Amino acid sequence: MCGIAGFSGHFREELLGRMGSMIAHRGPDDSGTYFDAECGLGLAHRRLSIIDLTKAGHQPMWDAANRVIISFNGEIYNYRELRADLVAAGFVFKGHSDTEVLLNLFLRDGEAMFSKLNGIYAFAIWDPFSRSLLLARDALGVKPLYYHSGPKGFLFASEMKALLQEESVEKILNPEAVHYYMSFLWCPAPMTMLTQVSKLEPGYALSIRDGRIIRKWCFYDLPYGEPPLKISEADAARLVSEAVAKSVQRQMVADVPVGAFLSGGLDSSAVVNFARHHVGRGKLQCFTIGFSKDAAGKEDFGLDEGYAKLVARHLGVDLNTVRVGPEMASQLERVIWLLDEPQADPASINALMISEFARSQDIKVLLSGAGGDDIFTGYRRHYALQQERIWGGMPQNARKALRSLAGILPKGFKLGRRISKAFQYADLEPDERLCSYFFWTDPSLLRRIYGPVMSRHSNELNAFRPLQESLARLPNNISPLNRMLYLECKHFLADHNLNYTDRMSMAVGVEVRVPLLDPDLVSLAVRLPVEMKQKRQTGKWIFKKAMEPFLPKEVIYRPKTGFGVPLRHWMHHELRSLTDEVLSDSSLRNRGLFDPSMVRKMRESGRKGEVDSTYTIFAILCMEIWCRLFLDGKDGSIGRHEAVFTPARKLQ
Repeated sequence: MCGIAGFSGHFREELLGRMGSMIAHRGPDDSGTYFDAECGLGLAHRRLSIIDLTKAGHQPMWDAANRVIISFNGEIYNYRELRADLVAAGFVFKGHSDTEVLLNLFLRDGEAMFSKLNGIYAFAIWDPFSRSLLLARDALGVKPLYYHSGPKGFLFASEMKALLQEESVEKILNPEAVHYYMSFLWCPAPMTMLTQVSKLEPGYALSIRDGRIIRKWCFYDLPYGEPPLKISEADAARLVSEAVAKSVQRQMVADVPVGAFLSGGLDSSAVVNFARHHVGRGKLQCFTIGFSKDAAGKEDFGLDEGYAKLVARHLGVDLNTVRVGPEMASQLERVIWLLDEPQADPASINALMISEFARSQDIKVLLSGAGGDDIFTGYRRHYALQQERIWGGMPQNARKALRSLAGILPKGFKLGRRISKAFQYADLEPDERLCSYFFWTDPSLLRRIYGPVMSRHSNELNAFRPLQESLARLPNNISPLNRMLYLECKHFLADHNLNYTDRMSMAVGVEVRVPLLDPDLVSLAVRLPVEMKQKRQTGKWIFKKAMEPFLPKEVIYRPKTGFGVPLRHWMHHELRSLTDEVLSDSSLRNRGLFDPSMVRKMRESGRKGEVDSTYTIFAILCMEIWCRLFLDGKDGSIGRHEAVFTPARKLQ
C-alpha cells in the first residue's frame, strides 16, 4: 500500500519531488522517482512495505527485461496464483512482490489483465514502446486516484493535494460540487471540489499519450443485470459464510502483522471470526474506540464498546481500546486536510485515532468490516424503501398529502425526524424518490442558506443528477432495493466510507483491507434474491443467518448503530468557539458561499433545541475550513493544518 503520483506532458522533473513530498505519509518506508525528459513522462512513488520488504520491491519498478515501468498503490491478493501462471508461461521475476506480478501480467494480457485481478489498487504503467501511460482504479474504489488534464499535460496522484503542487492547476471551486457535498455530505465521482481536478471512478481506466487522455473506459461494473440465484435460504447462508471465510483468508496475505477493527457490530465481528484462524503467532490484535465519561455529556451517539468486548471474549482475540475524550474534537482541522475533500462525517476521526494507535503497536495492516451494509443492506433507508410497497403506488395527490402531513411533525424527537424524512419526498417519481434517501440536507433548504456565489449558479444545481445518471446504467427491471444498493456501492461507499478510511489510515502508514468487498463475495451478494437481504425490518438477513454458527445472537441481531462520535455535544461545547469564528458573519460574507444571517439563525435555533441543525452546521463548518486550507493557502503553506486560519479570499 503506497502513494503514487506522476505526469505526462510539459512538466519539470522537480515537480515529482514536490508531489511525492505531499503524499509522503502514505509511504514512510521508501521513495523513488523516474523521469524521461524526451517523452515528458514522470513517475513518483512512496512505499509502505507490506509484501516483499526487500529492495526488490522498490518503485517505480521495471520488469526484468526493462520493457515497462509501474508506480503501484494497493495489494493484489491473488498474486501468488497469477505469478505461478506467469512463471509457467516463461516470465522471469527479480523479486517476490505483487507489483512485479502486475507488470508481467500487463505484458502478457494487456487490458485483459483487469478481469484476472483480485485486489485493491490504483496504478500507472508506462510503456515506452507505445509511448502510452495506463492508469486504473480497482473495481469498488478502495484506493483513490485523482487527475488533472490541461494545456500543459496530464497529472495524477493518490491525493489531490499533490496535484496542487503544479502551479497551472488553478484552485477554482466548483459550485455544483459544493451543492452535492452539502446535499449528501460527499461529492459523487468523477467530480471534485475543484473544477480542474477529477477523481477516476471505481472500475475505470485511462489511456494517456503525449499528455492527453486518449481513452477512458469502464472495465468493471456491479453485475446487477444478471438474473437472481434460485437457491434455498440454507444454501444461500452456507455460500455466504464460505465466501466471507475465503475472502478473509485471501486478504491475510502479508509479510507484516495484520490486525483488525472490531466495533462489535456484525460486519467487523464476522471478519475477525475468520481472520483469527490465520494469524501466524499469538492472537489476532483487534482495535476499537472508547469514549471517556466526559466526552459526550448526556448524548446517546450509538457507540457501545461493550459489544466489542463481548465479541473479543467469544472469539478469543486481543482487544485494544483507544480511549479518547473531548480533546478528540481538536483533530478536525487535521482530518479535513488529510481528507482532500470536505466530508462532514466525524467517524473519520475515529478511523484516524484507531489507525494511529495500531501503528504505534507495529500493526501496518488492518482488516475492516466496511461494505456489509452496502452489499447486503443494513441502513435504515433500505427498510424505508421496502415500506414504499405500502404507499408508493398511491396517486400523486395522496403522496403530496403524506408529504405535507409529515412536514408538520415536530423535529425535536428522533421518531418525528425519521417519519418526516421518510415522507419528505413522497410526491416524487420512483427514481427521484430513491435518490432522495441519500440526502442529508434538503436541497431546497440549502438554496435558502446559500450566499451570492452559490445563488448565481442556482439553475445548474440539481442534486438528483449524478445519482440518476448512475441509475441509467441499470436495466429497467432491476428491483428498487437493488437499484439503491447499486448507488450505495457506486457512490456512498466509494465517495464517502472508503475515501475517509483510506485517508485516515494512510495518514499514519496503515493499510486497511475490506474483505466484505471481495469481488467474488460482491458477485454472490448481488445475485441473491432481495427478500434474503432485507426481510421486513431485518437488514442483512442472509448475512446474519450465515453468521449464526459463529457469533452470539445478541451481537448478530443487535440494533444498527453507526461509527459515531458525540457531535451534538461537541458542537455545543468543544467545537463552539471554532464554529463561531469560522462561521462568523464577516467570514461567511467574504467567502460568499453561505448567507451569514441564515446560518446565524440556524445556529441559534439549533443551540436552543428548536431544530436539529447539527449536521448542516457541521457541513458548513467543514466546507469553510476546507476552503481556507485548499483555496486560501499558498504554495509552501498548504498542508500546515496548524495554521488554518489564513485570510479568506472571496470567490468570484
